[in-house]
Parts: sequence; structure tokens; C-alpha cells
Amino acid sequence: MYAAFITSTGNLSLQANARRCPLALGLLLALMFAAFAVGCHTKPNPATAGREFTDEIGRTVRVPERPTRIVSLAPSVTETLFALGLGDRVVGVTSYCDYPPEAAQKEKIGDTQRPSIEKIVALKADLVIASTASQIEQFVRSFEQVGIPVYVSNPRNLDGVLESIKHIGDITNVPERAQELSGKLAERINLLTSAVDLASSGKRPRVLFLIGSEPLITVGKNTFVNDLITRAGGESISADQEADYPQFSLETAIARQPEVIFFQVSGEKLPARLKETPAARAGRVAHIDDDLLLRPGPRVVDGFMQMVAQIHPYLHDLRKESR
Repeated sequence: MYAAFITSTGNLSLQANARRCPLALGLLLALMFAAFAVGCHTKPNPATAGREFTDEIGRTVRVPERPTRIVSLAPSVTETLFALGLGDRVVGVTSYCDYPPEAAQKEKIGDTQRPSIEKIVALKADLVIASTASQIEQFVRSFEQVGIPVYVSNPRNLDGVLESIKHIGDITNVPERAQELSGKLAERINLLTSAVDLASSGKRPRVLFLIGSEPLITVGKNTFVNDLITRAGGESISADQEADYPQFSLETAIARQPEVIFFQVSGEKLPARLKETPAARAGRVAHIDDDLLLRPGPRVVDGFMQMVAQIHPYLHDLRKESR
């Protein structure tokens, strides 16, 4: 190898002189060592390249400088990526990711709880963004074993949505777009909360938010929806529940006398016995678009606006003013 190196560089006379001159021999060895080092140089390890972030459940994640093949494992994440103008970088989404319409055209990698790791690897993903709502933490280790970084988004309230948008903008290297989007959403939220403050008389109407009716499933105190109810000027009748989605008996729901009922489940009817509640007697039972309230992404502000309008129906120009 060394002789070949000397021949290739045309330094034949140096080889001959090296036998007679220790200085020349030292120079020869230095040249050969340098050539060996260059020949054995390896590419940077992808696991140590890029930028390092702390995700929203406290994990350290290293992502490429500019991720170009992103897989989303939650509808809220998909909506955020498209709202940031990153639709062209999204290569895979879940079967539930249907907004915006362009998202439905992306490659499907399974549902939120059972994504296909093989398909994600085949898509040559360089970043996976998951949500704790999708219960994807159990798959993180599998993705890491194949060298795909996973960032977990975990907004727990309305302010958390804005922060999560900025975090996703940071890891995808579009921080200015994220700041602009979160700023616009913050302006709308502030306008809505100001209207609520002006409209509130000090008494918060009791609110029942139904996710399921058979059995009766509502929301606990630590959920995203409970935060929305509070911010909208209401008081959830299940705000004392530790479980995120507790099961209520009809007797308990009736006894707590809800004054507003949000019936989230599309296509189902309000259970007959709940028609005995103040909310039903006053005609204050409202359906709200599931996708707006249960997806903590940019459109949640639209859901928040609908909730405010139902709790404070006399705010007639709310929809126009909060746009």
C-alpha cells in the first residue's frame, strides 16, 4: 500500500533517499500516515449529526438540520405541519389525518396507535413527530433502533398548543413561520378571552362535555378540553375527576345539574334522561365539531370560539370579530 502511494504521488526519489537520510524517512512516514488517515475517514454518524432538542415529555432528541422526510403520527401534528407550509416535506400520515384535504393524499402508515414501523422505514423518514394523545411512546424505542428520531408533542392546554406549534417550527427549521402562526392564534385567543371577561357576571355556568353516551364518558380536570371550558367561562361538572376521561352515571350527571351540554359524539342522540337537565330544558345542548376540539392544533381556536359562543350566546358578533 505504502509503495503504491509513493508511486502514485511520483515521489520515487523520496523512497530511495529515505534509506540514507533519517529526516527523509521521517517525512516519508508522516506522508504515509496522513494518507492512511484520509483513506480511513468515515462519514459523520447520523445519530450525532444535526441539532439537539428537548421534546415535550422531556426526552432529548437529535434531528437533522433541515428534516425533509417527515412522518406525522397524529392529526393535530399533521395540521400544524401543513399550517406551517411544510406539506411538501410530509411523506407519511396516519389514517385519521384528513385535514387539510392535501393531507389525505399522503402515504398512510397505519393509525395513531398502530403505525407500521416497516412502512415508515421504507419511506426513508428522517423525523417522526408523535403525540402523547396517540399513545405512541411505546414505539419510540423501535424507531430509535432504526435511527429515526422521534419528537413527542404534548400540549395539555390552550397555551400549550401555541408553544407546541413553535417547538415544531424549531425542529423543522421554520421558526419564523411558527412565530407568525402562533402570534396570530394568540391574538384571536386574547380577543375571545377578553370578550368572556366582559360578558361574565362572576357565575360560571355548569358544563357537561360528553365524549360518549353509552356509557357516559366525559372529561377530567387535567384534560385539554377542561382547560377550554374554563377559558370559555364555564365550569365542567367533572372537573373534580382525576381520570382524563372518566365514566359517569346518568344519575351523577343529572344530579350535578349542567346548564350547558356539549354533545361531541356525531350521529348520536342525547340520552333521554339528560333531557331532565337545566341545559336540555333551556335548549342549550350543542354539537361541536370533534376535529376542532379534540385535535390540539391550529384549528382548536375555531373550536374554542364555538364553545365561547355557546356558553355566552349573547355575544352575537363573536365569530366575525375573532377571525
